[in-house]
Amino acid sequence: MAGRPTDYSEELAAVICERLMGGESLRAICSDEDMPGKTTVFRWLASDPAFRDQYAKAREAQAEAMADEMLDIADNGSNDWMEKNFGEDTRWVENGEAIRRSALRIDTRKWVAARLLPKKYGDKTQLEHTGKDGGPIETKGVSDNELARRVAFMLAKGLQATKTDESE
Repeated sequence: MAGRPTDYSEELAAVICERLMGGESLRAICSDEDMPGKTTVFRWLASDPAFRDQYAKAREAQAEAMADEMLDIADNGSNDWMEKNFGEDTRWVENGEAIRRSALRIDTRKWVAARLLPKKYGDKTQLEHTGKDGGPIETKGVSDNELARRVAFMLAKGLQATKTDESE
């Protein structure tokens, strides 16, 4: 019995990345007997910059594939309705289980895509700068003149941007 591969090879790396791009999870790929375990793949990622780059690009492609899958799932209404018997009467009724499952599949892909490509698929975040314990930012060590100069510069820059926007 040969066992799982543990030595890095470009062929195995290519197969792993190709399968990732096809939408498979690393867990699913590594569950195959002829593939290395996840720990081995993580070791390769830590030690091989070329594989790390190839893997990162595969994960980006995987996020793009997930975006396409979300559209396919949303557009597929084949199981949204089902025939149901009500005594002698047969009617079409909404299949809530299938609809909820589709929503879960889309939400899961959105979550993963947002982590794989946060700039493209992640939520916009806004940072607020505050001082210690949420208080004001302390300006110790900055003279009043320097502070006034900085405020005046920021105001002038904002005024200049406003004038540019108005002239367009």
